[in-house]
Amino acid sequence: MAAPISRIDDTIVALATPQGVGAIAVIRLSGTEAIQICNRVFFGKNLEEQASHTIHFGTLRDGDKVIDEVLVSVFISPRSFTKENVVEISTHGSSYIINQVLRLLIRQGARPAEPGEFTQRAFLNGQFDLAQAEAVADLIHSDSEASHQAALHQMRGGFSQEIRELREKLIHFASMIELELDFTEEDVEFASRDDLRVLVEKLLRVVENLISSFDLGNVIKNGVPTVIAGKPNAGKSTLLNALLNEERAIVSDIAGTTRDLIEDEINIGGVMFRFIDTAGLRETTDTIEAMGVNRTREKMKSASLILYLFDLGDTNMVEINRDVNQLENIGVPFIKVANKLDKANSQFISALKEKHPDTVFIAAGKKENLDELKVKVLELVNLDKFRTGNTVVTNIRHFDSLTRTRESLLDVLGGLDQEVTNDFLAMDIRRSLHYLGEITGEITTDDLLANIFSKFCIGK
Repeated sequence: MAAPISRIDDTIVALATPQGVGAIAVIRLSGTEAIQICNRVFFGKNLEEQASHTIHFGTLRDGDKVIDEVLVSVFISPRSFTKENVVEISTHGSSYIINQVLRLLIRQGARPAEPGEFTQRAFLNGQFDLAQAEAVADLIHSDSEASHQAALHQMRGGFSQEIRELREKLIHFASMIELELDFTEEDVEFASRDDLRVLVEKLLRVVENLISSFDLGNVIKNGVPTVIAGKPNAGKSTLLNALLNEERAIVSDIAGTTRDLIEDEINIGGVMFRFIDTAGLRETTDTIEAMGVNRTREKMKSASLILYLFDLGDTNMVEINRDVNQLENIGVPFIKVANKLDKANSQFISALKEKHPDTVFIAAGKKENLDELKVKVLELVNLDKFRTGNTVVTNIRHFDSLTRTRESLLDVLGGLDQEVTNDFLAMDIRRSLHYLGEITGEITTDDLLANIFSKFCIGK
């Protein structure tokens, strides 16, 4: 849980690099006394006399005992990540050394940092807003080009700027209507209702676009859940292994080998895909296999993409047409993938190309035409909006606040239609401003901050 705001005057310390043995480790201090605390145990230059953004070599000592030779980076307030005095100590990566240094600094007056407390202080000290702070965590956990770019865009304030512009325009009208409440007896109008309607309708379009981008944002952040489905022995496990370039799933000529879901990730074109190998779709009396088939059908309904795989040598056109109709009824985008091209009848291939020209033909066992399949997969993940630099919502908290903002703006329009009194109109506008302010942190609570920053790693 993130530290209470009442404790932000403490000087905090934590390991900023991952746990475990490595060449170096970085220990970070932040707070008013960060430089003084480090200076008490650092033997080299006097750190309190050094300029900001300088690095100094020396030793850390506990009394007469030398703990390690280190490099100490000094950042003087407000020119640091937290806008406080910050010291970063680069030591050798021994877990023994790390523990000795942390204990030494704590004895000198620092306290262990809570999860996310450095970033929390950066937010509280005005380094950036709440949406940008959350993007720091997303950036750390980004595992693809797309998720990295989305987090970087948000951290640099692209998303926040759009939200701030919306609030500023609405605040102007809110203040005018609030002013009208003070002159109810004079029956004056400081805010044109027609202009207010135009503004609210414009804001609604922007909010709607941001809300609709969440599906894409969720895919970018968490990966595209992609189900590989088809009859037993169609080559689903072989395809998964070929895509991953490792023997992740058991491959066998015995039908029904895969009875549970097997899931793994692969980066295609900068986008993370979560491929899910499933039990073969067929009627079966085997209780365990039947449970796997049921799980397959449920997973297909919740997927973002389905690869419908069929064996060219063991499937006829009637079965393909039937399965395609069933997939269309599910409503999830799917790709028809004809496997075992090396064993197929040329006449059947020609007929299939004529009937289903969008089919991708592969030989998973020989890893043939997999690049063509990957291109097709990327085509069905609409990244055009993201790649043109438009803002994409990736955070469920932001999505929830935007949804509430939309509801409040619709209430404002409804109030204008019904010609409600100014106090009701002002109330709906204030609600819209409140929900927009929740995103960037203009409106916040200690509980909200604790919940957000507790999800960060210690040291960040």
